[in-house]
Amino acid sequence: MLTPGDVVDLDLGAPAGAEAGLRRPAVVITAERILHGGPNVVQVVPLTRTIRDSGSEIVIEPDGHNGLSAVSAAQCQHIRSVATTRVSARIGNVGPAVLRQIRGTVTIIIDA
Repeated sequence: MLTPGDVVDLDLGAPAGAEAGLRRPAVVITAERILHGGPNVVQVVPLTRTIRDSGSEIVIEPDGHNGLSAVSAAQCQHIRSVATTRVSARIGNVGPAVLRQIRGTVTIIIDA
């Protein structure tokens, strides 16, 4: 079962324009109460190894918990709802502090 903050490997398919796409890691940001229901769709924020000076991206350092092999940026501007069948593996978890940063940035982006 997925949990909030999980780093997962998934296939986003072919990108259009500047969208994030292809096979890449992403962070699950769906609320825990929703994940406990076993949804067939979850909300994710894709990760990239391209680090930009952007207010919409959160830089994540690799550590023993998140399973990342390189410094990555959570692309909060690319939040996606994806079928759980797109998730091929759980890599690790970013932890509560990074998850709060990602969710906070998404909140700013959608003006919630």
